[in-house]
Amino acid sequence: MRNPPDRILLTGAAGFLGSHLLDKLLAAGHVVVGIDNLSMGKLENIAAHLNSAAFRFLERDVTEASVFGDLPKEFDCVVHLAAFKIPRYGDALKTLRINSRGTENVLEFARQNRAKLVLASTSDVYGRNGRVPFAEDDECVIGSSKVARWSYAVSKLFDEHLAFAYQESFGLPITVLRFFGSYGPRQHLSWWGGPQAVFIEAVLNGREIPIHGDGLQTRSFTYVSDTVEGIYASMVTAEANGEIFNIGSSHEITILDLARIVKRLCNTPADLKLRFVPYESFTGRSYEDVRRRVPDVSRCERILGVKATVGLEEGLARTIEWQRTVTRRHTTSPNGEASNS
Repeated sequence: MRNPPDRILLTGAAGFLGSHLLDKLLAAGHVVVGIDNLSMGKLENIAAHLNSAAFRFLERDVTEASVFGDLPKEFDCVVHLAAFKIPRYGDALKTLRINSRGTENVLEFARQNRAKLVLASTSDVYGRNGRVPFAEDDECVIGSSKVARWSYAVSKLFDEHLAFAYQESFGLPITVLRFFGSYGPRQHLSWWGGPQAVFIEAVLNGREIPIHGDGLQTRSFTYVSDTVEGIYASMVTAEANGEIFNIGSSHEITILDLARIVKRLCNTPADLKLRFVPYESFTGRSYEDVRRRVPDVSRCERILGVKATVGLEEGLARTIEWQRTVTRRHTTSPNGEASNS
């Protein structure tokens, strides 16, 4: 049963996924209030909508409870995409604090509105589970607390448990989405954006592609339009309430093969150059990678009616074209010096 919400609160609205979802929401006739502190998001991602009568943007931080104080209690759905993560290196304390505090504030606002909450989670929560493909009810096998890389998975697992606790205690409709390797235009051009972003950037600039570990670990990558279709369907489908969904492509590929495909599609003259980076070099604490990460998407297809349709090479070709344009635009600043933007 489809029941489209009229008024939507979207956190992380200026980020990669948030801005693409905003495009779809406004095109579908929804009224949206977007929140983003612009720590990772960019105003240019949502520039086309800043003057829209159906959209209001607020530069705010969801970890501050007061951020919602002046908002009207008239939202039908809250989509919580704002988060912090450790892609390879980073700040475990910031990851744990931002994700836990932000999600609790958003849940409390949704409770006050009696609004449905769609919560962004991650495929990282499956952790070291060796059963592939991952089904939503499979065990989440997290590594040692001494390994900082698990802090992101733990923070999102806490968010999931907190959301379902709100559902149980207050009758709040909850849907949890576990994303698998979303990529595409507007992705962050660092490890935050994923290995494909770093690989494309390296090839376009004639540098070595950094391969963490042996490169034989596998992932599935999902073009952003397919991810957005999953998010939207979860918002408007009543049967999604109380469920967890894997949102992603089931196509599995090694990181080494991803690097080779990126090099071929970029069509640059230099030979493929790889640099293998041992995990021991990441931080002063040990690092653990996941060898295989592939979703079982049968629940998503059955309940949401959504299946990934953009093939990896097609999606990468679109992303490379966008990234090539961005690289040209930001290669030099007005004074001719290299730019870090």
